[in-house]
Amino acid sequence: MANLHNRDPVIFRVAIPTPVDRLFDYLPPVDTEVGLIAPGVRLEVPFGNSKKIAFLVALSEHSEAEVAKLKPVLRILDAQPLLSAQDMALLCWASRYYHYPLGRVIASAFPVALRRGKAAQYSPSQQYRLTALGHAMAGGSLKNAPKQQALLKLFQENPVRAKTHPELVSASARAVLKKWLSQHWLAVVDEPKSTATTAQPAGFPCNPQQHAAITAVTQKLHRFAVFLLEGVTGSGKTEVYMQIISAVLAQGRQVLVLVPEITLTPQLGQHFRDRFAIDIAISHSNLANGQRQQAWLGVQQGRCSLLLGTRSALFTPFKDLGLIILDEEHDPSFKQQEGLRFSARDVAVMRGKLLGIPVLLGSATPSLESLFNAEKKRYQLLHLPQRAGDACEPTLQLLDIRNKKMTAGLSERLLAEIHQTLAKCGQVLLFVNRRGFAPTLICHGCGWVGCCPHCDAHLVVHAKTGLLRCHHCGHNQALPKYCPACRSPQLTALGLGTEQVEGALVALFPDRTVVRLDRDSVQRKGSWERCLAQIHQGQADIILGTQLLAKGHHFPNVTLVSIIDADSGLFSIDFHAQERLAQQIVQVAGRAGRAEKPGTVILQTRRPDHPLLATLINAGYRRFAEMALAERQQAGLPPYSHHALLRAEAVDPHMAQHWLQQVAEVAKTCQDGAVQVLGPIPAPMARRAGKHRYQLLLQSPSRPPLHALLDAFPERLAGIKLSKHIRWSLDVDPLDFY
Repeated sequence: MANLHNRDPVIFRVAIPTPVDRLFDYLPPVDTEVGLIAPGVRLEVPFGNSKKIAFLVALSEHSEAEVAKLKPVLRILDAQPLLSAQDMALLCWASRYYHYPLGRVIASAFPVALRRGKAAQYSPSQQYRLTALGHAMAGGSLKNAPKQQALLKLFQENPVRAKTHPELVSASARAVLKKWLSQHWLAVVDEPKSTATTAQPAGFPCNPQQHAAITAVTQKLHRFAVFLLEGVTGSGKTEVYMQIISAVLAQGRQVLVLVPEITLTPQLGQHFRDRFAIDIAISHSNLANGQRQQAWLGVQQGRCSLLLGTRSALFTPFKDLGLIILDEEHDPSFKQQEGLRFSARDVAVMRGKLLGIPVLLGSATPSLESLFNAEKKRYQLLHLPQRAGDACEPTLQLLDIRNKKMTAGLSERLLAEIHQTLAKCGQVLLFVNRRGFAPTLICHGCGWVGCCPHCDAHLVVHAKTGLLRCHHCGHNQALPKYCPACRSPQLTALGLGTEQVEGALVALFPDRTVVRLDRDSVQRKGSWERCLAQIHQGQADIILGTQLLAKGHHFPNVTLVSIIDADSGLFSIDFHAQERLAQQIVQVAGRAGRAEKPGTVILQTRRPDHPLLATLINAGYRRFAEMALAERQQAGLPPYSHHALLRAEAVDPHMAQHWLQQVAEVAKTCQDGAVQVLGPIPAPMARRAGKHRYQLLLQSPSRPPLHALLDAFPERLAGIKLSKHIRWSLDVDPLDFY
């Protein structure tokens, strides 16, 4: 209906990405048919002395402000809403639950260009096929051209399906692609995809437990339910995902699959492309802004049937979403640690509830929170207790290294096992959860220790680059030859890192290929994919890496796995530490013996009698989880209570502490004692990046009193003078206390 002069004007209630958590009222643009405008569109509005991109949340007939003083919207940027009513409901819920400004929450759901007001134009990625000339010429002339061989192999693995530009670029170099196009070995084709599935490739047949899991989920595709798929590593969880996805696609609906790490997307994405004749979108932070925008628009417009991404893909709007899958649901990477500090798992469950669709959480080592929810019948537990096909569980051994001779963290017994495994043509995987050469540099003469000038942390030795580096703030300085304090040359590197172990392995096994996988070694684009290809093609004998290796990778020829130091995390002050260590051990151990070859896992430890290690070896992860939940219940810790953590940091340590003390007094006076106020205390890392950090913990046995207190905070905290030099944040359901 037109905005007529004889009626009260319609008010646009909009969210603007500012620190202020409120909606702003505007008048419609002049000569606008208001009846054609719906929430979910982007607007350009005047804001102070500038212009901002805003998001229409609601249309109202009333405003708390004087209507005559309201400014009109400058432009309406979208003819149709980019966000549906369900999308807006999810974002509003996230804003309320995590107590984060709605404008910033909505903005976080958009790609950068759309957030800045650019046109929402979808440009489908070009697709390519080998020409007849390409088939004739490529095979016989590429013996000394590995990048071209990789490109040819991509086409040969699945000759039926055309390949997209991102696929070709990830498999080879842009220059190779350009060369093949100029030689007419490749042709651009226009082949619209459907949601039909391709013929299922040969693989392991489903066992009864897999069939039961598939049936349980597919029977509830049109209603909300949360399923926890607990499957030992190698039990065929991916095949369960595939068959459930196939059922959803057959109904013409879309699927969202979330993984905790960017490095998992190439392998899983290729599985999907090989299995389904559909357009698949990929979304994660390592992609260019333009690529992420095209993925976002492809899914929003229903052109892409499946979106594979990390937690940042969770808020992507879908045309008709029918299923959400979170693989490795236990992983702490699903919790965002800055800005909107949301849990992708919990928000995914809420999204499923709002849409009335199932949510499938998968893990070999489910989080204690998810096991608690399964126990309370909020989640339906699906169990895969055995490995798929002919694969058998690996043998786990504790290796006591007390008083044993060690070479760069490698015991003589472990070295002997490595020799035996390599002699049988097996691959070896060694896990060291620390990159760099060594975590500490110390002077043997005077005791000087290399510390970061900005953080309460030691500088890590990176021998290959000749640097001391802080892994918390990024500070770098040259590796000294003499002690800065006493000028002694007796500088010693303490502790182990992947660089040091790699050097020792190269010296001990000079005729073998050692591949190191950590965030330093895979920084260059394509290096991760090249390393994985090297492993799968049998060109790597010893694989050395950090937690990047622990998640979801399938290395069928790995028959020996060793965790070099299984004791890390046993004595942390964080109550999450032992759960994470247990998950890490089980996940790393799961890389062994995934094909028909039996696997062995060796855990080097100086505490072979520790209850956590003994329980994992003798009774498995589920028994450990039962014991850990009992301890949490006795201590009144999550999931038997609920936390919110306020963090404050400032250059002046007293300023942050004083502000949180005032907050603590407010928290105690505006509630009836249902919420326990703990602190303020210094953060475990009290100084980071030059800022002194304090924190205040709010704990309650139930959520409503905690959130009622947090709802009252904005008004109550307005009376506390906040220095402009203080930065503070609120973390609901925190996982990280550092």
